[in-house]
Amino acid sequence: MLWTANTIMRKFSTSSAYCQNKLKLALIGQSLFGQEVYTNLRKQGHKVVGVFTVPDKDGKADPLAAAAEKDGTPVFKFPRWRLKGEPIQEVVEAYKSVGAELNVMPFCSQFIPMNVNDHPKHGSIIYHPSLLPRHRGASSINWTLIEGDKKAGFSIFWADDGLDTGPVLLQRECSVDPNDTVDTLYNRFLFPEGIKAMVEAVQLIADGQAPKIPQTEEGASYEGIQKKSNAKVNLALSAEAMHNWIRGHDKVPGAWVTIDGKPVTLYTSSMLSGSVPAGQPVEVEGASQPGLITKSGLLLFGSDGKALQVKNLQFEDGKMIPASKYFSSEESASLELTDEEQKMAEEIKAIWKGILSNVSSIEETTDFFKSGAASMDVVRLVEEVKQKCGGVQLQNEDVYMATTFQSFIQMFVRRLRGEDQEEELVIDYVTKEVNNMTLKMPYQCFINGSFEDAEGGKTYNTVNPTDGSVICKVSYASVGDVDRAVSAAKEAFDNGPWGKMNPRDRGRLLYRLADLMEEHQEELATIETIDSGAVYTLALKTHVGMSVQTFRYFAGWCDKIQGSTIPINQARPNRNLTFTKKEPLGVCAIVIPWNYPLMMLAWKSAACLAAGNTLVLKPAQVTHTYHRTHTHTRIIEHTQKTNADMTSFLLISQVTPLTALKFAELTVKAGIPKGVVNIVPGSGGLVGQRMSDHPDIRKLGFTGSTPIGKQIMKSCAVSNLKKVSLELGGKSPLIIFSDCDMDKAVRMGMSSVYFNKGENCIAAGRLFVEESIHDEFITRVVEEIKRMKIGDPLDRSTDHGPQNHKAHMDKLVEYCEIGVKEGATLVCGGKQVDRPGFFMEPTVFTEVEDHMFIAKEESFGPVMVVSKFKDGDVDDVLRRANDTEFGLASGVFTRDINKAMYVSERLEAGTVFINTYNKTDVAAPFGGFKQSGFGKDLGEDALHEYLRTKAITVEY
Repeated sequence: MLWTANTIMRKFSTSSAYCQNKLKLALIGQSLFGQEVYTNLRKQGHKVVGVFTVPDKDGKADPLAAAAEKDGTPVFKFPRWRLKGEPIQEVVEAYKSVGAELNVMPFCSQFIPMNVNDHPKHGSIIYHPSLLPRHRGASSINWTLIEGDKKAGFSIFWADDGLDTGPVLLQRECSVDPNDTVDTLYNRFLFPEGIKAMVEAVQLIADGQAPKIPQTEEGASYEGIQKKSNAKVNLALSAEAMHNWIRGHDKVPGAWVTIDGKPVTLYTSSMLSGSVPAGQPVEVEGASQPGLITKSGLLLFGSDGKALQVKNLQFEDGKMIPASKYFSSEESASLELTDEEQKMAEEIKAIWKGILSNVSSIEETTDFFKSGAASMDVVRLVEEVKQKCGGVQLQNEDVYMATTFQSFIQMFVRRLRGEDQEEELVIDYVTKEVNNMTLKMPYQCFINGSFEDAEGGKTYNTVNPTDGSVICKVSYASVGDVDRAVSAAKEAFDNGPWGKMNPRDRGRLLYRLADLMEEHQEELATIETIDSGAVYTLALKTHVGMSVQTFRYFAGWCDKIQGSTIPINQARPNRNLTFTKKEPLGVCAIVIPWNYPLMMLAWKSAACLAAGNTLVLKPAQVTHTYHRTHTHTRIIEHTQKTNADMTSFLLISQVTPLTALKFAELTVKAGIPKGVVNIVPGSGGLVGQRMSDHPDIRKLGFTGSTPIGKQIMKSCAVSNLKKVSLELGGKSPLIIFSDCDMDKAVRMGMSSVYFNKGENCIAAGRLFVEESIHDEFITRVVEEIKRMKIGDPLDRSTDHGPQNHKAHMDKLVEYCEIGVKEGATLVCGGKQVDRPGFFMEPTVFTEVEDHMFIAKEESFGPVMVVSKFKDGDVDDVLRRANDTEFGLASGVFTRDINKAMYVSERLEAGTVFINTYNKTDVAAPFGGFKQSGFGKDLGEDALHEYLRTKAITVEY
């Protein structure tokens, strides 16, 4: 919890008022929460004059008592404050002796007499895990879940006589996620935010600014969860109501049903999304239909026909098993331990002995809980074992699943050997026989480590641009799907193994992911070809090959992210040390385009993950407004001047989601923990907008058009000032001087335009060719175009494949028609190829003047736009090249190194190529100037887009 303390320290050290007013405090409470409140109050300068907590249990002090005793703070351990309803006078007098001005009660489980509550000058305040007066009592947070409340939170109120009805001082609230549990709410909000709020409340009292807001009786409830008999699940309820009941009853007493005539307690439920998987029926007493044991657990069906999934089952003898193993009749054979494993087992036995100090010796049959261990002991056991045996990831749940020492050691060794893996990922593939292989393609949203249908089961088609056929239907995510994905990513960052992982281990997983991508490169390249139209050989080398290189490059950065030490002005006699730390941002959103689906994913997500963040990614999707000539939105704006009577309609189509979803599958195989990577195909208007607006997303990386980039930037600013990086439109100039290497200039000039069918963000949008070589250059380009093979992108000899989707091809035809109308010379091309699919002829325009539409606007296709410039007029051609609001890339061809450097220094673009083009590398930063955006992909610069710098100053 050091981060909590540091956060609070910064908050309360920024104002002299907070440093001025301090109080003498008595802390009455217990637990780790109480310890953190105690520690942070003392750091703020308040004096804790006494700590009143519970007696030691089995020789172990409560964490609050242990911290106070270490500091020399007076500690009192009264078993009770009242006897038969009356205050115990000796206890009250001992309390009064410390002279407190305020009682602070963090997680106080004892009933404190009112003459103690009212004794200090400022009275008493107490923490309560509920938005009073919604639920009262010790089980309030359970009832928040049981009743399906959409908001949870806590209150700090002025203590009354144990009824939770005193005036409220302050409250904080958070949203309840669909699969939240008591534990997740505590871990992500009630615990860390509660500590900060207790400290804030004390300071408000010290400053004389603390309110007393009376509670209303209306809406207040007071329900206890005490008896196991009261926790039986009502199977006549809806699936969501049953899910709420199960998660609300938590570990104690546990919701239960009768299965095959025996009571069985249910743990870890979630709503089933998607279709019902195959499984084996099981009789559940009182259910309208049998339950179903599947690979993922026990399915129970509600009265509304929907289903919930239960992960773990516990029997009357205390044994807990994965629900998926219900029908497994044989226990796993005991493992034979190696000498090294036996040594680890002895170290773990010592940890057990340290926790279970009341047990004379730890035997194989020693049961952790029957020996007196509590929930805090579970945390201690897990953390001590992880500390002693680094590299083995354990969760609190593992202890509940293996309660005896023998079963715990067996579980630990299997985990150590990699034999105790999660259940196999269930994927409902679309399969196709293509390119002499069987493609197995996921098509559902990927959220929290599993593939599932979008909310409501909505889908859209993804189309093969080679022939216009539908490849498959892909899930079409909703705002609710985004929220679930963000919640999973936040949980993975805040509480999952990813956030706690050693950077070198994180790098190892990313290297493994790169290896898997390489192992599947032919499959990925084939999917990329049929989904995006990329020529297979290019997809293999660039789309997939550079993606693999990118992950390997950033995997190497994981353990090399460093801060620095900074000499600062030291006020003698004080000595100061200032240093910086580079920290991950948290949950990041990534929105990628359709021209390089996998490579753009890799460029952004590899840096994001290497920095330690989690991510939610939206693949490309296109929403087009069509009029009767099928033009792109930008072309509509241009042509509406002469087509005032056009009719229009909306077409929504999925484009290029399939490699992203296949990538998601590979992350699971690589061992990336669940929730770290989430993929939500969907529209920019819904999914993209929700990402921009979401308060839990801390960074959004976007590649796409400038207008959309501006809208994203605005939304990100209004929502929560999230960090943004934008790689937007381009109209990259390429200047070819007469002293160039003509062979190279022709070859590279064509590549600058026609590479990847012109669907290339840095494509040369306009070529400036020196007058004396202009005609020769054009002649040679046209000759080369005639040799280009246009056709099936899976054919290894094909040079030029189809455009990505029909709307884009229609836009290119319209773009060429405008060029002709404005007076440019169409040398070749300009039309759709007469064959099935979305093929556009490689096109060349000359005599293009600066005012023309095609001179200013990006085609994003195989259209070469050529303008002459006068021999020797370097400065004028520079002026013309820079006369654009875009600044993504540029190029110059000349043998004169002085001229090359002069031009490169004056071109206003994020990348300048000299005597080459399209030569990007994973180690070189990539990004634009002006309205081509800001921020960098690739290289060390990209890593810093996903990090924040914290400065820390220490006086010693």
